[in-house]
Amino acid sequence: MDNQQLITRRKNSLINGAHHFYDRPLHLVRGSGVWLWDDNGKQYLDCYNNVASVGHCHPQVVAALSDQASLLNTHTRYLHSHIVEASEALIAKMPFGLDAVCFVCTGTEANDLAVQIARRVTGHFGILVTESSYHGNSALVRQLSTCNVPLHERESFVGVFEPPNIYRNPYQKTGQALNTAFLGSVDGAIAQLADGGHGTAAVMMDVSYDSNGILNPPKGYIQGVAQRVRRAGGLVIMDEVQAGYARLGSHFWGFEREGITPDIVTVGKPMGAGHPVAAVIIQRRIMDMLQNDPHFHYFNTFGGNPVSALAAKTVLQILDEENLMQNALTTGAYLHERLMALQNNFESIGDIQGSGLFWGIDLVKNPQTKEPFTPDMNKRITSRLAEKGVLIASTGRYGNVLKIRPPLVFKPEHVDLAVQAIHDTLIELHHP
Repeated sequence: MDNQQLITRRKNSLINGAHHFYDRPLHLVRGSGVWLWDDNGKQYLDCYNNVASVGHCHPQVVAALSDQASLLNTHTRYLHSHIVEASEALIAKMPFGLDAVCFVCTGTEANDLAVQIARRVTGHFGILVTESSYHGNSALVRQLSTCNVPLHERESFVGVFEPPNIYRNPYQKTGQALNTAFLGSVDGAIAQLADGGHGTAAVMMDVSYDSNGILNPPKGYIQGVAQRVRRAGGLVIMDEVQAGYARLGSHFWGFEREGITPDIVTVGKPMGAGHPVAAVIIQRRIMDMLQNDPHFHYFNTFGGNPVSALAAKTVLQILDEENLMQNALTTGAYLHERLMALQNNFESIGDIQGSGLFWGIDLVKNPQTKEPFTPDMNKRITSRLAEKGVLIASTGRYGNVLKIRPPLVFKPEHVDLAVQAIHDTLIELHHP
């Protein structure tokens, strides 16, 4: 079957089957480390896929999956050591108090369950999220993914506040005055939920702000949000699907960098290095409340099965054995240095934000007005990069931010290849 036949059959048989990242759909057939290969043997540098957190097809993960699948795979109502050991390994990465785990299959499921828990223990219904957020695609969590829901379709239980984008802030303020303005937006959303009779059950935040364009919030901002939410009787849910598992380099979890301990943590994408496994981690006091609630029950048939649990445990082992958090920090610092040098050469690079091995390049038509590139312009760039053998995607409120989020085994030599390809592509854009 040639690729055109495959594309046609995909369109005919899959919902959203016509969606592709690039102008020329890629037919990938193999991966290893930071590299991917297509059906013609062309090699691509993967600067996008955090799902393969410890690298594509890591031999330890492959062996764990294969060995356990050949022995047993069933649900968690039978005793098995893997789920207990995976839970303990995950708790060991958490600050004190976050010590009860529920395994699920996806980040969407994790966030959905986290909201159910928050509503149950607080007695409130409203959920706070940032404008242009993304937290998943269940019926509930899609409403919390404001990047996908038009304003007129938003439910009244969703309180939306301004993301802390220092570069694109709408307040024309700086320093502490800007932080105060951002936090004022949170106050407004809490008041809206109170006025609507919903109250505040929780705030859900991704502290990498992936869908917002990858942001570095002002110092003290996250602490200010948490204080306001807790004062309103709500819980703090940290969606670590993007920021967690050493992605930001300086800490294992994104919330640690911000100096807070959340009530609930969710994680998904990087947990199984490609195998579908996710989790909700809650504070012991919340678990005690749920266990004393005769009307709350949750069970997930595939969540925490022996194969998934062993994959999760193996990924955590690899992160430690290969010192990948330190690699994210040091390689990430080099990537930042190279990106800042790149910015000096192109007026179209309005801003660069990020940390560790997660960076966003905000592309602008005009550096004075900060008018963003259109999504079509960004797709031209990412498609051209793919032709050059470098895989990058777009994100952000306006679809104009190049997202660099490679596997954690990315090295300085890979940085050089990626940055050179971006340089050459931007040259072509300005001088076609």
